[in-house]
Order: sequence, then structure tokens, then C-alpha cells
Amino acid sequence: MPHPPLLARLLIPALLLTPTITSCARNPVTGKNEIALISESQEIQMGKEASQQTIQSIGLVNDSSLQAYVSAIGMKMAAASERPHLPWEFHVVDDASVNAFALPGGFIFVTRGLLTYINNEAELATVVGHEIGHVTNRHSVQQISNSQLATLGLGLGSVLSSDVARYAGLASQGLQVLFLKYSRDAESQADLAGFRYALGQNYDVREMASVFHTLDRVGAAAGGGKLPEWLATHPAPANRVAATESRLDTLHKDLTNTVINRDGFLEHVKGLTFGDDPRQGYFQGGHFYHPDLRFQVTFPQGWHTQNAADAVMAGSPNQDAIIQLSLAGKTSPRDAATQFLSRQGITAGNGSTVSINGLPAASSYFKAQTDQGEIEGLATFISYGGITYGLLSYTPAGKLSTYDNAFRQTAASFSELRDPAALSVQPAKVDLVKLPEEMTLAQFNARYPSSIPIGQLAIINEVDGPDSAIPAGRTVKRVTGGVLPAGAR
Repeated sequence: MPHPPLLARLLIPALLLTPTITSCARNPVTGKNEIALISESQEIQMGKEASQQTIQSIGLVNDSSLQAYVSAIGMKMAAASERPHLPWEFHVVDDASVNAFALPGGFIFVTRGLLTYINNEAELATVVGHEIGHVTNRHSVQQISNSQLATLGLGLGSVLSSDVARYAGLASQGLQVLFLKYSRDAESQADLAGFRYALGQNYDVREMASVFHTLDRVGAAAGGGKLPEWLATHPAPANRVAATESRLDTLHKDLTNTVINRDGFLEHVKGLTFGDDPRQGYFQGGHFYHPDLRFQVTFPQGWHTQNAADAVMAGSPNQDAIIQLSLAGKTSPRDAATQFLSRQGITAGNGSTVSINGLPAASSYFKAQTDQGEIEGLATFISYGGITYGLLSYTPAGKLSTYDNAFRQTAASFSELRDPAALSVQPAKVDLVKLPEEMTLAQFNARYPSSIPIGQLAIINEVDGPDSAIPAGRTVKRVTGGVLPAGAR
């Protein structure tokens, strides 16, 4: 049961309003004429809608100083780019994955995960410049114009009807494939643009290669987060490192006095959450705990799970069943069930209003027509802490008997979280230490312990390994706290 990309769902309505007669537009960077079915105003509108969805679904880091810092770096490069008139925005999204992405029209995001892995402002500038390059080259417009035409008549709707999808909050599932995947030529163009934009602001562009090395190591170590890692949406770094070094070889500029700003950058990273924030909910096996909202629920063993900003989801190993927990508002469970079952395309089955673990609840089996065929499942609504939660479990028609027990057991597991250890868990944070003397990373870790493995500590500090010597006076990152208590319930 594949789910269409969120961005595609946002773009299709605008595309349907676009004449099918192809036209050409001049690429502002290359000067070449290219097929373009989307005007600049449409591009901006698409970007605004996708940006709002991203912010609503994932959220921004609550640090105005950090947001202003990243925005200032991006804005000065965007102002000197080939498209300075766009309504540029730069944000730090609250996600642990190591990534950055550009939406059409000039809406750029970097993850807090990326900021915890890179080490200076010059590195950040080359990453942000790369994403600006995607926008100035109109890569999203090219990709839509060249590829989306073939999909217009192929039913790119939600897996559920629009009413059901909106109610269930299924847009968050699209975040797994939010980003348009560009060609190698497009990525090379964006790399070159990022190199130029950073150089134009007097940044030390030698640091661009360091970014690619770090991203390569992160990919090998398979980091975490709700969004895809950089390597899921960008080509492998090896060739990009070589291309960066080739540009440096032919660069006729003395880089001695260019900006790196390691310590200034790290001061902005200090105190940033490292990895997933368990206060926003976390998994241990199939058990999900939410300390802030004080509830717990157990999903089927072996299912693939995801904790997004607006929903918690689990998918069956065969990818033919989904269980999703989301907020249903402050209405009663019975009213929430009535509202859900009265929506167009949904047929109600057997229902009940039996409480679950002492909490008011209402549930009903249902069938629904979708763009991919009929589904059937179980909708359960539970009131707790003044909020009604909705558990929507569904599978293609004919398979309900296979998953019925799993659906019912998951709903029956929802309960108050009482375990003090689980309730008190705190996120890991980035801390800084200025070395009083030269030492190896292993010696540093022994003197200033981190709560992450030493291999990961090496990556975030861009040193080769435990035996690497770090000079006196250098500011080094460590990670403290965030270790989840064993056996938390």
C-alpha cells in the first residue's frame, strides 16, 4: 500500500490548473531554456504550502537565537543569488536526522541533527548554499515539469479518501518521502552554486569537503530521526568530495583569511538536543511511552514504527496494515466515533463503548473506499487527560481477520504511564569543552564522558577515531544525558 509523497499531493492541484501545452523558461543560473509548466508565482505558492505542512508536522527548534543565526547566513547568500526577489525563509526543523532540504520558491530547512554533526559556520554555509542552489536553478520545477506529467492521471490521491486522510493526519506519513529527488546533474549544479555562494560571502569553501566526509560517515553509521538522512535524498559523497577538491585546485583566490568561525558556530549548538527527544515520545521495542502526555501503548511485535510530530504509526512487516495513533480533539469518544463514521465513503460496522483500562472509550469496525481500493479496519477513540485519542487501524479488504487481534490488542494496551523512570526521562544535550591540553579522543572521553558511543563522538567532532590527537585549546563537543532507563514501562 504505497503512500504518495506529501509534496506530490500538494503540487497536483496546482498542476491540474496548469495548461498542458508545454512552455520554456530561462534557467536563472545557467541561462538555458528549459521546459517549465509552472510559473514562478505557482512555485512560490507550492513552497509556502509545503513549508507550512513541514512546520506543522515536524515543528521548529524553539531557539530564536539559533533560528536567527541560520537565517542570517542563508539570507545574505540568497540576496546575492540569481533570484534575490524570492520570499526566502530559512528554518531549523526539530528533527534528529542529519539533513537539509529546499522547497520550491525559496523555503529552506536544516535539521537540528545536521547542526549537531557539523562543526563550523563555513560548513553550514556550504550546505545552505547547496539548498539555495536547488531553488535558484528551479530544480523542483524541472523535476515536476519533466516527471509529474506522467502521473497526473494515475490516481495520486491519499491512501484514504481526502476526508479520512485529513481526519487521521496521514500527511505525516508522506514526510518519509517529502523531498524531490534530483538528478546527478542537478546535485552537481547545486554543489557548484553552494560553493560559489559561500565563497562570495568569504567563507572557507575547503570546509565543503569536510561536510561530505561527515555525511558519508553518518550514512555508514545509520543515524536516526523522522526524516530521511541526507544520503536518502542525495547521491553518495565520494564523487562530490572529488569535485569540491577539483574546484579548489582551479580556484584563483587566497583562502587564508576566509571565514570558518568554529567557536561561534559551536556556541549556537551548545545545549541543542542530540538525537530524538524522548519527552516527545519514544519507543522501546514495540512499547511507546509519552512522558509529557503521560500515556503508553504497545504496538505489535516486529512492526515498523515511527513517531512523527502529529501521529505515532506502526506498519506490518508485509506492509499491508497500518495502526496510527493521533489526537482526535476534546470531544467525547462517542462523538469522535460518530463524527468519523459519518464521513463520506465510510461504512460503520459493529461498535461498542466499553472502557479501556478504566478510560472512556468507543470503537467500531469500518470499511472505507480509497483511491487504491476498499479497506477495512477498527477505529478506537479513548479519552484521557482531557484529550480524546484516536487509534485508526486498517488493512485492505479481505485481510481484517489476519490483523484483527493485533488491532484490538493495540487499542486495549492504551493506558496511563506511571513508571517514574519513564516519566522523568530527559533528552541528550550537546555540551562543549575547551581542551586544557592535547589529548586523544579516548582520553577526552575518559575525562569528559559522553552518553553516546565513542565512534559517534568521533563523527560529530570530525576526528578519525579514538586514537586521534586533539590539540590544546580546541573546543570539543560531548553529549550528556538522554540514556533511556532499562526496562522502562
